[in-house]
Amino acid sequence: MKIAMVGSGYVGLVSGACFADFGHDVVCIDKDQSKIDRLHDGIMPIYEPGLAELVGGNVKAGRLTFTTSLAEGIKGADAIFIAVGTPSRRGDGHADLSFVYAVAKEIGENLANDAVVVTKSTVPVGTGDEVERILKDSGTSHTFSVVSNPEFLREGAAIDDFKRPDRIVIGAEDDFGREIMREVYRPLYLNESPILFTGRRTSELIKYAANAFLATKITFINEMADLCEKVGANVQDVSRGIGMDNRIGPKFLNAGPGYGGSCFPKDTLALLKTAEDYDSPTRIVEAVVQVNESRKRAMGRKVLDALGGADAARGKKVAMLGLTFKPNTDDMRDSPAIAVSQALTDAGVEVAAYDPEGMEQAKPLMPEVTMVDDPYKAIEGADAVTIVTEWDAFRALDFDRIKDLAKEPVLVDLRNIYRAKEMREKGFYYTSIGHGETGQGDRRKGDRRRN
Repeated sequence: MKIAMVGSGYVGLVSGACFADFGHDVVCIDKDQSKIDRLHDGIMPIYEPGLAELVGGNVKAGRLTFTTSLAEGIKGADAIFIAVGTPSRRGDGHADLSFVYAVAKEIGENLANDAVVVTKSTVPVGTGDEVERILKDSGTSHTFSVVSNPEFLREGAAIDDFKRPDRIVIGAEDDFGREIMREVYRPLYLNESPILFTGRRTSELIKYAANAFLATKITFINEMADLCEKVGANVQDVSRGIGMDNRIGPKFLNAGPGYGGSCFPKDTLALLKTAEDYDSPTRIVEAVVQVNESRKRAMGRKVLDALGGADAARGKKVAMLGLTFKPNTDDMRDSPAIAVSQALTDAGVEVAAYDPEGMEQAKPLMPEVTMVDDPYKAIEGADAVTIVTEWDAFRALDFDRIKDLAKEPVLVDLRNIYRAKEMREKGFYYTSIGHGETGQGDRRKGDRRRN
């Protein structure tokens, strides 16, 4: 089959490359000429493990091409996917659908054959209805069907998620749309990946409901972590204990500095706005959004406490390890590191940071932070080290070297990578998330032991 993917960002490029790897003829379309030029040169616009190799192999095989011309790109396509951004709209928090609607209009004006138009972008309930109206108003004489096919890709594991999905959700209103989508996903269907066919509006809501539920799990365990610190419990054991219940499951129950990224923040907010529009309040999701936003700033205060409090922290230096919202991506959107660094710099703290992939994206978002090209350069002369993102590179740090380089042996582990007992034995003041029984010491009482 021929597939056109309109939008060559994270979702469009990963999806297009994977479809090509299945054997489909795929053209990725983007108005950004520089992005298309870089793709022709084999340069990826995003960091995703394995993506460069996947794209390169399918380009070489002739199954994957790139263009800036939508009219040329969609010619002869059986399925035309809309995979453009839907960021939160300034002012009211609704999803900004202007890119989706502009693409729909251009598709209608240039449709040269019967085709299925698929919204791959994350869109609110009813967007497919409006896309259908726009296509009808374009005056096209060709048969078309508008289908919803939300993506469920995790950054850092997107290729595996696409090729081995938990489920494929397809919202279609007619047999034409359903049959074309069966052919599109036939390679996965033969591997017994479950396909759920449903109505278009239901499909659109599934995506938002899934992300809101996962965001709720993260926020719930973070609140349990705060309670653990108060009552003298261990949140990691709490997480294991409840995650062993197969009705709950262990995923998304790792306590930390809060969720970020391209999906959860904007999708929970968009779901709230949709619920308001339909006079159907979603109080749980509303609380999740509020708690998560306050948590990020609270993590900055946690680092300040390790420095002896906000007053004592002024003029000190913190080494920040990890900037992206999660490892194995360069995505800085709504990363907790932004709020943490802002809380520190507002208190007069100097921040030096290192991230394996995200520093170029972080620079305009964190202009007050000094970016360095090695974690130990960041640590040199630091009064405290904080781990904000759990990159593998930070899981086996040389603590003897850190003690030699840092001004004080203080580690604030916001991802619970290390164990308090081991860190105390190494002579560190160590604080983490949700461990109230560890006797980690009170920084404000001058617990600054060195071996």
